Amino acid sequence: MKISVSAAKVQLTELVRRAEAGEEVILTRHGHAAVRLVPDQPAKPSAKEKRALLEALRGAAKASFGPDAAHSADFLYGDDGLPA
Repeated sequence: MKISVSAAKVQLTELVRRAEAGEEVILTRHGHAAVRLVPDQPAKPSAKEKRALLEALRGAAKASFGPDAAHSADFLYGDDGLPA
């Protein structure tokens, strides 16, 4: 959202709240961007977002490491279980 500095004076509290919630707030002077309001701390992810991120990381880790230790030497043996 873009808003002039003079208009922002009237609703500064609301603009700060919106910036804290993650909305981009740009103050303009004579139609040109002058200042961007950003939160001091980045928004913390919710528990649901954290869980989704962890599941994605676990899936990527399993895919990148290949077979587990119990099956890591399977390529050395044929279908009959004897060395190939």
